Amino acid sequence: MKFVITFVLFALFVAHTFAAPPAPAEHHVEIVRQDADIAPESYKYGFETSDGTQHDEQGQLKNVGTDDEAIAVKGSYKYVGDDGVTYQVSYTADEHGFQPEGEHLPKA
Repeated sequence: MKFVITFVLFALFVAHTFAAPPAPAEHHVEIVRQDADIAPESYKYGFETSDGTQHDEQGQLKNVGTDDEAIAVKGSYKYVGDDGVTYQVSYTADEHGFQPEGEHLPKA
């Protein structure tokens, strides 16, 4: 009798395992565009993926060779959120800090 109960429990376990829904497929994303141009005093790069994510940025050294040397960056990125909405952010980053702008971001 003990053998029959063990066998039935094992059979139920096997049946449950094979009857379970398959695990969701991983979200596969490919790079569809990637470029970069790097120079001693500037750079520019960008990429785009198959899921609609995109990022472009360029930077330039300012006041080269002085005590006030700094980098000024401009760029933008966009992506599709979990809610299906495409979010886009444009930004600058320089001696005044990081300054993002986007429809979904609070205004100062």
